Parts: sequence; C-alpha cells; structure tokens
Amino acid sequence: MTTSPTPISCRALLGTAAAAAAATATATSPAAATPNAPGAAIAAHGSGRPFREKRVRRWAADTWTSLLAMTDEDTGLPADNIPADLAAEGRSGYTSPTNIGGLLWSAVAARELGLASSRDTRNLCRRTISTLLDVERHDRSGMFYNWYDEATGEALRAWPDSGDVIHPFCSSVDNAWLGTALLVVSEAVPSVRRLAREAFRSMRWSAFYNPGTDPAHPSVRPGGLMHGGFFPFDHDRPDEVYRGTHVGGEPVWLTTHHYDTLVSETRMTSYLGILTGQVPEQHYYAAWRAFPATCDWSWHESRPVGETQTYLGIEVYEGAYEYRGMRVVPGWGGSMFEELMPDVFVPEARWGPRSWAKNHPLHVRAQREHGLEQAGYGYWGFSPSSDPFGGYREYGVDQLGMSPEGYCSDRESTNVDVGFGDCREGTNPDPEFGDGVVTPHASFLAMAYEPQETFVNLAGIEDELGAYGPGGFHDAVAVSGARAERHLSLDQSMIMGAVGNVLERDVLRRAFGTRQVESRLRPLLRREVFGAGTG
Repeated sequence: MTTSPTPISCRALLGTAAAAAAATATATSPAAATPNAPGAAIAAHGSGRPFREKRVRRWAADTWTSLLAMTDEDTGLPADNIPADLAAEGRSGYTSPTNIGGLLWSAVAARELGLASSRDTRNLCRRTISTLLDVERHDRSGMFYNWYDEATGEALRAWPDSGDVIHPFCSSVDNAWLGTALLVVSEAVPSVRRLAREAFRSMRWSAFYNPGTDPAHPSVRPGGLMHGGFFPFDHDRPDEVYRGTHVGGEPVWLTTHHYDTLVSETRMTSYLGILTGQVPEQHYYAAWRAFPATCDWSWHESRPVGETQTYLGIEVYEGAYEYRGMRVVPGWGGSMFEELMPDVFVPEARWGPRSWAKNHPLHVRAQREHGLEQAGYGYWGFSPSSDPFGGYREYGVDQLGMSPEGYCSDRESTNVDVGFGDCREGTNPDPEFGDGVVTPHASFLAMAYEPQETFVNLAGIEDELGAYGPGGFHDAVAVSGARAERHLSLDQSMIMGAVGNVLERDVLRRAFGTRQVESRLRPLLRREVFGAGTG
C-alpha cells in the first residue's frame, strides 16, 4: 500500500487465497501430546539430532499426496484447501492463480524428488496449462481472476458455500506466482514449453505498474509502485479504487493501495515486470527497505538505523531494525513468507551478496531465537496460515515487521512495543508471551539457511505436537496442542519448493534463474548494500 507518516492498519491483501481459507480452517486438540549440501547427517543445533534426508523425503512425499488429493483429474486445477483426511468431498470448491502456480512448480519438484514420473509430470502440466488457456480472464492484460471453480475452470461470481457475490479481481501478487510457475515449467518441462510460454507471454505486468504519471493517482514513490490489482468490471471497495488503465483499452478499477515494502512476497511481481522489460529497472529501488527514522514516522514498529544510498538515481534509505544483537531489514508483518518466498525461485542470496545474503539468514535466526528464547515456545516458524483456533490468521514475529499492529506469534496477539528512540516511549517492551502458533511451511522455507535447526523443529512438531497426517504436516499448530487440521494448497506448495531446492540442487532456482533472467535481475541485487548485519 502507499504509505504516509500516519498510523495505518494491516496491509489490505485483496483477493488472496489465504483470505478465503478462513471459512474452512478447522481447530482440533491433539490425541496426545546458501543451501547446505543435503543428505549429510549434520549434528542439529544444540540437540544432537542429525538432519535425516530420508525423513525429509517422506515429508515431501506426503505433502505431494495432499496436493494430488486437491487436484481435479479433468481440469488439472487444485482446490484451495482440503481437510487433513484428504477426503475429496472436502475440497474447497475454488482455486486461485497462486494455487495453480503452486501445483505446477510442485510437480517439477516432485519429479526431481522421485515422487512423480516424467510422463505424469508432463501430463499434469499440459492438462493444467491447457485449462488455463481456456478460462475467462481480462483480455487487455491477459491477467487471471482470483477465483475459479477447480472442477470446471469457470470464473466464480459467487462463493460455493454461502452464495455471496464475488467481483472478479486481478491480483498482482497472485498472478505473479502463476507467472513464476509458468517460467519454471517452460524450462523444466520442455515438452510443455510452448504452452507455458504462450500463457506467460500473454500476461502484461505493466497493467499493475503505476509510474507516478497517472493524474488520477500520482503520489507514488520515485521509481513507481505496483498496485494491489484491479477489478475489470464492478467492485465492492468504495474509496479503495479509482478508474484508470496502464495498458490502454477500457479503464478498470485500480486499487489505490500499492505495495511499497521490499521485504514482501509482492516483490515477485516487480521481478517479473523487470525481467520482461515491461517495468523499468529503477522500480526495484522504489519500495521502502525500512520506513524513515524521523519522529513524524514514529508510528511504525521501532526506530530503524541506517544510511541513505542512491542507485540508478533513486534515493534508498537502507534502514534496518535492531533485534537481539542483529540488524534486520523488516517486512510489513515480520513473517517468513514475506522474507523467503521469492527466494525459492530467485537466487537472491547468491545474486545479492551485500543485501539478501545478509538478511535472509538473519531473519531465519531471528525467528528461531524468538520462538526458542524470547517467547520460550519450544518451536518456531511464524507465517500467515490457518488458525488452530478457527479461520485464517497472519502470524509472524512482531518486531521484524513495520506494521504497528504487527503479525504476532501467539494466540493472544502479544504486541511488543519498544518505543521509537526519543520520539516515543515503549508501552510493552518486555511482554509475557502466550500460546504460540507455528506453521510448518515457515520452517521449510528456512531449511536452505538452517537445515539442521529446521529439521529438529519439524521433527518436534510431528513427534511431540502430533501435527501430522497422511497429507503431511497440518497447516498450523499451537504449542498448547490445538491444530489446524487442514492443508492449504499454497502452503503445501511452499514446502515442495523448499525441499526440492534443498535436496535437488536448487531445482526451482535453476529453472527460473535462466541466463536471460539473471542478466536482468542480478545487476540490481548485486548493486545494493542493505543495512543488515550483526554487532
């Protein structure tokens, strides 16, 4: 969203698959209480338990089972979510571009992990993309709507369960995950390359890009920002949209909010716009790394430290938050998803040795120390997920996010407030934390940076918290034992992508990061120096 130096609420995530899963997440109490070389029995952090590749492969196999259970055999489209018992009648009845993309990249990972044959992978990808090419979408931009019936491919105008009206919406970040998957398939599955490229090349990322020259909404940061998306026809967001277009043709209803923080899953849309040449490279430096440290910005989480640098004519405040002896570039909410999801595809740590190579491992360490030491939960890994107590919720480490409300790590929404230097006193600098909620996909995302610590954490979630079933890990679990006994397509796909990279030589990063992509993105990442560090 476009920000101003006044308090704001949590990011408006229009039309994401996460929001819809809120209606179907279930809560259950338990019955009883730079990528490291994979496969080595490395002593785990402080536990003596080694990293066991065989067990990680079992986790991946069960996760792939859940994704297949979600997928319609005729359309090749996955449901958004399914109960942990994998009953087909429990499929959600809707899907999104993100879910579809997740299935595609998971199929590639499954093949490399030996869980799917080359033939089955080829057939699934062909069926899925063929369906995509036939579904209704926005003609001018080629962008897909947020909700489809996974059994028919029909664009939904009403929710299957309630009948409430759905206004078709084209989300920039949801389309980005689909576009990312299409690029992966075009490289990794040669026999489906033509179909994948046809679908990808029809998508115009500039439809979401506001360069700041639009008279109706000019107040964006230098370099331009990405809209949250647009409604092609009608909308239900009064005062949150305006009439306009960035690609000509009939005007659409563009969101007034823009994505303006770099540590966010939404940077994937920026990567795609830049690598296709539809968005200028200066755009990469437009988003905030941290909001300013001046007193008129004292509403955000804590006072950052850092210096201002200039890249390609764009001034960038390279701020970072101080946390437990670390300086970490914050996201909006402080979740693992924001920090590490794009890194599953873009080798950010390798291409950004002075930026992401510093921040990614520090964010992982910070999440681990929060769960094990600061909050004392005994487990860690915090990210938006199904809520064990019902619905869907944004979990994270509050002190790693700029939102004043924060993505908190426990059921009680314990919000740490250390103040803002001499501008604002802290109101809750050293709180007592409550019932922590961890989500396994967050730990899997961290596996590339702390494989042994991640393994210990996940083994404990399975063995001690019992958050596991025939489809792999349950979506989330509270340390008190309450479980969200449901699988979300996106979260399962993150697990597949992360394991595929760790055990199969960066399979998704290699497929996405072609020489052409590298030539566009690597110079931007290599140039930047984050304020992240230790000491």
